[in-house]
Amino acid sequence: MIIDDAPVYPGSPCPHSTGDGCDDYDNRPNDPCVHFNCGWIMPNSPLPDWMKPNNAKVIVLFDKLNWNNLPVDLAVPLGKRIPPRSLDWLMRRSQQDMRPLIYTEQIVVSGRFQKEQPGVRLRPTGVRTGPAALATGRQKAVVNN
Repeated sequence: MIIDDAPVYPGSPCPHSTGDGCDDYDNRPNDPCVHFNCGWIMPNSPLPDWMKPNNAKVIVLFDKLNWNNLPVDLAVPLGKRIPPRSLDWLMRRSQQDMRPLIYTEQIVVSGRFQKEQPGVRLRPTGVRTGPAALATGRQKAVVNN
């Protein structure tokens, strides 16, 4: 993704990011900024207050994918991995509400996040309970269904 001619990827945040928000919020671009809604700020979000991304260190996206007529939740870490407390909450919700969950870990080489992150492809395995791991290059995706 590119914002104001600056590539944005893990380890290279938006040039307007303050770590707590945007330093040019009123002039942010429509795509992706205005059109993007993480699960924490969407109306009627099921996420508790402590799951705000800067606290939970994860961005959660709801209803971006469907699998077997079920809405799929996506979770992307703000660092290398989703912290255990946040991941545990997401996995419990996934099981309780029967919503598949896909979450990733970021690839780090020599202490640096990599710009190119392999894509995640959901390939149903027929497993209906417990986590089913998907291999996608060196990036890990776990489907909890």
